[in-house]
This record gives sequence, C-alpha cells and structure tokens, in this order.
Amino acid sequence: MHHYLDLFLNYLLVEKGLAAHTIEAYSRDIGTYLEFLAAEGCTAVDRIRSLDVAAFIVRQKDAGLAPRSRARALSAIRMFHRFLLVEQYVDTNPTSIIEAPKVVSKLPSVLSGREVERLLAAPAGDGWLPVRDRAMLEVLYATGLRVSELVGLKVRDVNLDAGFLLTMGKGSKERLVPLGESARNALREFTGSARNSLDRRGDCSYLFLSRLGAPMSRQAFWNIIKKRAAEAGILKNISPHTLRHSFATHLLENGADLRSVQMMLGHADLSTTQIYTHVTRERLKRLHEEFHPRG
Repeated sequence: MHHYLDLFLNYLLVEKGLAAHTIEAYSRDIGTYLEFLAAEGCTAVDRIRSLDVAAFIVRQKDAGLAPRSRARALSAIRMFHRFLLVEQYVDTNPTSIIEAPKVVSKLPSVLSGREVERLLAAPAGDGWLPVRDRAMLEVLYATGLRVSELVGLKVRDVNLDAGFLLTMGKGSKERLVPLGESARNALREFTGSARNSLDRRGDCSYLFLSRLGAPMSRQAFWNIIKKRAAEAGILKNISPHTLRHSFATHLLENGADLRSVQMMLGHADLSTTQIYTHVTRERLKRLHEEFHPRG
C-alpha cells in the first residue's frame, strides 16, 4: 500500500504545490496509518473499511494522542482516500462517515506591548550576534511571518527602500508584507556589517545566517527566541509563533481591519484570522475586570 502513499505524496507536491514540511507531516501520519492496517491484516487499499479507520483513531486515542493530533491525522487520511477515489484506484471512501475528534478551540498565547518591547530590546550590543538576533525579532514582529518563512528569506526578497518583503507562504503562495521603520532600521544595521561577518565567502543567498555562515534553521531560531525571552524576564512559554499571534492581535487592537490582517498573515480563509478577534475580546474583558470599579 505504500506505493499508493508515494503516488499521493507526489500528487501533493506536483498538483497541490504543498510545502516540503507539510508533505512530511502527511507522509508521517498516513505512514503510521498504513502500518497499523498492515498489522491488522489489511494489505490492499480497496479492502479498507470504515471500521478500520475508526479503529486506527481509537488506537491513537489509547496511545495518548491529543484530539487536535488525532483530528490532523484523520484530515490527512481523508485526503488520501479522496485521492484514491478520484484517481479510481478504489470505488468507495471509507472515511466519509467518520467524525473528527472534538477539538476545544484554544486561544493563542500573545505578548503584551511591554513584553514585546522587552523581548526586542533583549539582544543588546553591537556585535554580529545581538545585531542579527535583533533584526530577526524585529522582522518577525513587524510582519507576522511564520518561522519557516522567516528563515527562508533570501537577500533579494527584502526591499528596504520600498519597505516591503516578499515571502513564500503555505501552498507556495507569494505575498508582499510591509516592514515597519524599526524593522527596516534593524535590517539596515544587520545587512550593513554583521551579515558580511557571517557570510565569509559572500555567496550565501539566504538573509539570516548561523555563526557558521549557513542558513538559519527553524530549530536554531526557536532556541534564540527562548534565550532572548529568558533574558527579557518573560516567564511565558513562548515560541516564534507567539510573535505572529502578537502581531495580529496588536494590529486588531489598534484598529486594523480583519481582511488586511488576513492578507498579511497569508491565511487562505478569513475564519482562521477571526480567532484573533476572540483574543482581543478576552483581553478587553480582563482589562474591564481588573480596572473597572465594579468589574
């Protein structure tokens, strides 16, 4: 059955244009699913029944996987079976009657304005290390990029004079995102000297580099933001996505319209962006309870 998985992954890459890490996630989820089926004696895609799919989801629950993880796996399995049906490898779709696990919507964690200022000020100094870290944090907060988009930036993607950068988002969709003045200044400082110190051979096209002159990895930047948050005295468990959430929330709190925020975040569906309206409402409630005399 893994032959059909290879065909499906090729379809996601060529026809759907999905990003490499997204395809890896599909491969992992469906690979686990097919291994489960094989262990249960099901070795042909046209013999998979709804009960087999349900049994796999139950097995995941018993293994301690969270509802969100099980829902993600079921979404991948559904797409796999739809692919098999459309390509006429099978006559039925066994996932059509399977309900997704109930997922409680969790509001994203955001930083306050003061916390953001402390985080951005944490990389103090003129050496290449603080200058680089300061530029990365400023760009992330100014644009709301995903961490993969941030580390994937090329030098040619940034136009400091125009105040925009070009990024490749999910589904290989390009979008232009404005840079604020603070981020532009931080980038000018970084590209003026610090980046040349890192790109010793002068031939790396990526904007942000490691101390060895290689493109910055997602995990390396994850460690950077954890380190800088600790230096800033921020006790929240933050990640690169926390700055993306903070970017969207602060824009809406200051009067930005939802459609504009959707475009800057690169969300295909407006409903994905709407969660930030819930975040701002929750914050207003907390402020009212804390400061109103009869709150």
